[in-house]
Amino acid sequence: MITEQNEKARKQIEFVCTDDLVPQDHLLRIIDKAIDWSFIYDLVRDKYSPDQGRPSIDPVTLIKIPLIQYLYGIKSMRQTIKEIEVNVAFRWFLGLELYDKVPHFSTFGKNYSRRFEDTDLFEQIFQHILEECYRFKLVDPTEIFVDATHVKARANNKKMQRRIAQQEALFYEEMLRKEISSDRAAHGKKPLKDKDDDNHSSGSSGGNDKFEDYTDDVPLDGKTIKCSTTDPESGWFRKGEHKHVFAYGIETACDKNGWILGFDVNPGNEHDSRTFKGLYDKLQNIGMEKCVVDAGYKTPAIAKLLLDDGVKPVFPYKAPMTKDGFFKKYEYVYDEYNDCYICPNDQILKYSTTNRDGYKEYKSCGHICEKCEFLGQCTASKNHVKVVTRHVWEEYMETCEDIRHTLGMKDLYSHRKETIERIFGTAKENHGFRYTQMYGKARMTMKVALTFACMNLKKLAKIQQEWELEMA
Repeated sequence: MITEQNEKARKQIEFVCTDDLVPQDHLLRIIDKAIDWSFIYDLVRDKYSPDQGRPSIDPVTLIKIPLIQYLYGIKSMRQTIKEIEVNVAFRWFLGLELYDKVPHFSTFGKNYSRRFEDTDLFEQIFQHILEECYRFKLVDPTEIFVDATHVKARANNKKMQRRIAQQEALFYEEMLRKEISSDRAAHGKKPLKDKDDDNHSSGSSGGNDKFEDYTDDVPLDGKTIKCSTTDPESGWFRKGEHKHVFAYGIETACDKNGWILGFDVNPGNEHDSRTFKGLYDKLQNIGMEKCVVDAGYKTPAIAKLLLDDGVKPVFPYKAPMTKDGFFKKYEYVYDEYNDCYICPNDQILKYSTTNRDGYKEYKSCGHICEKCEFLGQCTASKNHVKVVTRHVWEEYMETCEDIRHTLGMKDLYSHRKETIERIFGTAKENHGFRYTQMYGKARMTMKVALTFACMNLKKLAKIQQEWELEMA
């Protein structure tokens, strides 16, 4: 029997309660119940005049609008407002009645420019939600997983100009300079002159030696980089076979349970090892015991930073970068007592100098090496001199290798795919984190803070719901 639907129901007038139209298990209902939103009033009170001007839109409603956008991965604020107009659950979450006029899509942008720009409001919102997770004892900060992902910037790849690369000073630059001077003095060498040059090839007479094993974070002066004219604060990024794009690098930390503990926003062309210190400063004094990172962070400076603070770095294995057919660096044995290296043919490589990058150079005798049967596997230099380098902080890297071989560290490192990598995957797939519609680092920071706040809040709300069902 066919039932024909007529259009009378479309014009039917009923008395309804908005609360009855939202299912009890709706995501927004359990999120709204998970936290007391009145904390936002305390954060923004000084941004409003107490007795002048017309009444403003409710700050809680104002902040909840972009939360809806990032929670559901809606592409733009304009589209978010269109969704709010027709979605009863969205209206309920914002505290709007069925016939209330929804704010214009430019409302949030105007309030951001006039009130919230150049403030840390959104980081405070993220921190408050994180503190709620701490309050329920859901966060375990003893084992921290750190990694970075890239978000495509709102920048045309064809609108760019080249400019001189002006790298910021490395966070360990002054400390390394003192270490180099001390090491040179101990070996009877004169201090290096203070000058700006791009001499990053000292000791290159070693032919096939790879001195850049730990120097991915060393800037090369005098280079030019591509700069977007649309969003100058983004960076030109390429990874593997991916298309070249302007992007932002989002360095993120989480615990073993997947709670996001902190983040830092940087141009997409800055190496992870250069930007690590900015994130690490936000994670100090939270009880970190182990820090699990990928190979991009495997540098002597980061190893020293963590070990000096009593944190165990968990680095992965990094394959030697030596060309095929040549001896690997580990085949040259370091004699700590005599401060020299011994080659596979039992010849000594004596200390020569300490270069500007913090590497001590050990050189063989060319006259001896010239007659060596292993010369073709050792070096291809014209003067037959083999050069092996050792960083002034190499002992920290050796300590990290000892930690890597400790029982349980390999299994701990394997949890990256279940923690930090899963966070990035979820953010990109469900929360619109593949690209941004925002211009500038400040607005990008707002997007990241609210997106990660949504992810923590959604997780907290679902856990609280499970607790209630277990108690029922």
